[in-house]
Amino acid sequence: MIGMFNASAQQKIGGLALYTVRDNMGADAKATLMAVAEAGYKNIEAAGYRDGKFYNMSPKDFHKLLKEVGLAPISTHQGGVTLENADNMIADVKAVGFKYFVIPVPPMGLRDDYKQLATVLSTLGEKCHKAGLKLLYHNHDFEFKKGNDGIVTIDYLLENTDPKYVNFQMDLFWVTKAGEDPVAYFKKYPGRFKMWHVKDMDSEGKFAPVGRGQINFSDILAEKKLSGMEYYMVEQDNTFDIAPLEAIKISHKGLIEIGFK
Repeated sequence: MIGMFNASAQQKIGGLALYTVRDNMGADAKATLMAVAEAGYKNIEAAGYRDGKFYNMSPKDFHKLLKEVGLAPISTHQGGVTLENADNMIADVKAVGFKYFVIPVPPMGLRDDYKQLATVLSTLGEKCHKAGLKLLYHNHDFEFKKGNDGIVTIDYLLENTDPKYVNFQMDLFWVTKAGEDPVAYFKKYPGRFKMWHVKDMDSEGKFAPVGRGQINFSDILAEKKLSGMEYYMVEQDNTFDIAPLEAIKISHKGLIEIGFK
């Protein structure tokens, strides 16, 4: 049995959000990406775009490095996007070979203006669609709280954007942190959650490696088709007393034990 598990643990499965290893990427991007590949991941999500570069590399050079180390560019968090710089960003994202353009937080100071946020996401989504990209919005916990007018931001966004242009990257930790059930959202809005962020929550409500916490990933994974999930990315915002490059190994083993493919 041990030999079989070790063999399966070497399978190239799943993706890693590079935000988890952001300090390592800043120090030595190539060595870090090699370690990510060696940990068993096959896909990555970037979170290091600035001034037309990814981790201080041109889109062309970043694409070349990913190919060299055997990692596929799937998605990228583009937190600084505006209506003015979107076209340039989209061109850079395309040049690396990413499929998904992800909005990680409400852009342009729109956290408290859900109506304008929906409008901006729709505009950006149409731009991405024309360029052959798919736009996703990534949630935290605040989008699940009712505003003074009784509106829940995430519900408004889901109900007032066209799935042809705008879909969602569900962060399973933050949904749970908000006291909501991911599966309930899959049932209410089927097919809208094209990507998941997979990270666990310990008994204190803090980030934990996948499989080391209390989130019931098995029940969530059973509803993968209903959700519309096409890719998933491990992410751990803070690894605390575990080195990030060690935490991603633990999470990868957890993925296999849970049954992620």
